[in-house]
Amino acid sequence: MLKGFIFDLDGTIYLDDHMIDGASEAIKTLKERGDKVVFLTNKSIANRKEYVEKLNRLGIEVELSEVINSNYITAHYLKTVMNQDDSVYAIGESPLFEELANENIKLADNPASASHVVLGWDRQFSYDKLNNAFQAWRNGAEILATNPDRTCPVQDGEIPDCGAMIGALEGATGQPVKLIAGKPSSFMSEYVLKNVLKMKADQCYMVGDRLETDIRMANEAGIHSVLVMTGITTSAMLETATDRPEFILESVKDIATL
Repeated sequence: MLKGFIFDLDGTIYLDDHMIDGASEAIKTLKERGDKVVFLTNKSIANRKEYVEKLNRLGIEVELSEVINSNYITAHYLKTVMNQDDSVYAIGESPLFEELANENIKLADNPASASHVVLGWDRQFSYDKLNNAFQAWRNGAEILATNPDRTCPVQDGEIPDCGAMIGALEGATGQPVKLIAGKPSSFMSEYVLKNVLKMKADQCYMVGDRLETDIRMANEAGIHSVLVMTGITTSAMLETATDRPEFILESVKDIATL
């Protein structure tokens, strides 16, 4: 029976520029037997083309249509809800702005006049950017974020991710952001199932290293959830987890055995 596999990237397929042992061989096996594969990442500091180039460089043959990230989903969401006169104040790095431009999303000339604020991972995050977003919120702007990840796994540990930007603005407003476009949102899972894989949820497997994003999204969408132990999640975290995976693998290299 044909299956669909949705793979996280950081901590699942690779760490920094180091491929997880056996990952490329596992993906090749799935594709050769006819299964569908898509790569789904919350990381907003690279564009889809860069992910394709990186995966190809590391030994996984992939096309642009097989890679979806939180910037892409965020821009797609905005395109569906914004009116002609609406505008966005965005916090993030160039790949986020590129994706917004691709969808012809209007950026605000004055942050305080923006109809929407988008929070993405920004390694140059500053008080001025926080204040601009806060003033937009005070004037009624809807706040959304590309992804909720508190940290991103790297070869030597973890570094702060978009969750830090969300925390700063929520600390100022006292309110949660209205929408997170990336994992674990239903907006992202529905888009991938309907527009990319074109398969039913129970035919698909979400493979990732994070309980609160990868596993939660899969469980809420009715997708089979597969946790790999090569990224953020530890055995100790699993003992008290509320987001429980259906399957647990030491590494993605064993995915073809499911």
